[in-house]
Amino acid sequence: MNCEVERISRNGLTFYRNAAWAGLRHGIFTRRGGVSNGAWSSLNLGASIGDDIHAVRENHARLYAALGVNAQRATSCWLVHSTDVIVVGETKNGRQLPKADCLITDLPDTPLVMRYADCVPLIAFDPVQRAIGLAHAGWRGTVQGMAANLVQALQAAYHCRPSDMEVLIGPAISRRNYPVGEEVARQAQAYFSESAQVIWRDPVSGAAHFDLWRANLLDLQLRGVNKVQVVDICTHDNTREFYSHRAEAGRTGRFGVAVSL
Repeated sequence: MNCEVERISRNGLTFYRNAAWAGLRHGIFTRRGGVSNGAWSSLNLGASIGDDIHAVRENHARLYAALGVNAQRATSCWLVHSTDVIVVGETKNGRQLPKADCLITDLPDTPLVMRYADCVPLIAFDPVQRAIGLAHAGWRGTVQGMAANLVQALQAAYHCRPSDMEVLIGPAISRRNYPVGEEVARQAQAYFSESAQVIWRDPVSGAAHFDLWRANLLDLQLRGVNKVQVVDICTHDNTREFYSHRAEAGRTGRFGVAVSL
């Protein structure tokens, strides 16, 4: 994958993008440049976590303006840590859709938008079929194959070939900051196998830590997607730039990721 991740500042907002994706407007936005206050300071995109709804709407408007995308056609969904995928056609664009954790489309001028605070953002682009996807993968989605479902959905809906697909894996909580219980560790090893090394053990405490970046990368590669780039910025260690549910004890905002053909 030809990928040059660059940091952009525009209209007071800061976001990361793949400079090689010409013609694709996309950004992984930091928490800076919005109007929210308190625990949600400042570019919070989450509307159901206690923030003032007027501030959240203004934050969305600023994000769309910074990317130069059509706010009226922006499409999102209610994130529930599933592996469900919604195909966004003309009848669904510009709406808040039902429960799902992945959106795909081949419609131009139709931004796909999601919100994160430690979970893994997956941005997929097929430059041949001109299709895109955006997914949200926490531990549940990861061990149930969210990355695989994203690939399979693009294949089924738009005849995309995995060898043509390019995926950007965004900032998330890193392995060292993500201890998990034994049940989660068992599920991860059952899906990926123990030899995949997605579970790391602390040499002192023996506690299991889940490597979400590696797990999603491996799942994509197993499905034939080899053009993958990881933006390895740990949300837990960088709360000045990103919201982190774990680092901030659950009282925090959600940073936004958007992509539009």
